[in-house]
Amino acid sequence: MTTTTSHSPAIAAKGLRKAYGDKTVLDGIDLAVPAGTVFSLLGPNGAGKTTAVKILSTLITADAGDLHVGGHDLATDPQAVRAAIGVTGQFSAVDRLITGEENMLLMADLHHLSRSEGRRTTAELLERFDLVEAAKKPASTYSGGMSRRLDIAMTLVGNPRIIFLDEPTTGLDPRSRHNMWGIIRELVSGGVTVFLTTQYLEEADELADRIAVLNDGKIAAEGSAGELKRLIPGGHVRLRFSDPAVYQSAAVALREVTRDDEALALQIPSDGSQRELRAILDWLDSAGIEADELTVHTPDLDDVFFALTGTANVPNQTTQPKETVR
Repeated sequence: MTTTTSHSPAIAAKGLRKAYGDKTVLDGIDLAVPAGTVFSLLGPNGAGKTTAVKILSTLITADAGDLHVGGHDLATDPQAVRAAIGVTGQFSAVDRLITGEENMLLMADLHHLSRSEGRRTTAELLERFDLVEAAKKPASTYSGGMSRRLDIAMTLVGNPRIIFLDEPTTGLDPRSRHNMWGIIRELVSGGVTVFLTTQYLEEADELADRIAVLNDGKIAAEGSAGELKRLIPGGHVRLRFSDPAVYQSAAVALREVTRDDEALALQIPSDGSQRELRAILDWLDSAGIEADELTVHTPDLDDVFFALTGTANVPNQTTQPKETVR
């Protein structure tokens, strides 16, 4: 039986296709997710993100594609794939009629753990996810964040090395969302591979090593957050001056700048790279010109999403903080 090695991706898909009737949801997409990383799939609602998760986690079958998860072929060895993965969806699998501890022990039984091993694993995970005090309480009394933590704790009972998180923070308040990010980072630091779909562009930016944007059944672009942002024009460096004379001399000396005479500001096209920023600072220094404020503006994932999908159906938007050098 083939297993994942450090050289083979934890998740690999070539030519993944899925259609429902005459609607093609996934149109021959290719994915490769290295072990121990976070891969995020972004796309408008209905783009096929959840369908991709369901296929790769063996819940539904693909129409076509060469698919491997954990080194196992989905078509010929789905049982081995199921043994290697954990899945947490946007709708919790928690049974709200029983306690958190009972949910965990039930999951341990499903994984055929011995009674003693199941209790040990349950105790460890309840402590890890800060659920010890609530363990004996019905899950119906849990907040959204607590239920989601319990859901992931249940997923980890079988010690999966690959976890699919399908919009895991949907509906959570900002504090609970940030707590969930910490949990995901901790999992990855322990070598777990995370396949994440999300509505939140900021979430992908914060967590993902690589991001793929799904649109009309195809991968519109893939790369790190930084690489995707550099695909989009509009990045610039803004220099602001308080002295009109200095502003005027800088405007005359610099080429390809956009002037804002009222604000005494100049805008220079830039991809925001360290090399370009250093060149601008070196030029200002050699010319003896001192700007009162230098601000780097780069496109954020909102801009990337709009440009690649051409849709107003954008996920929850957040504004990237701009880097300022004074």
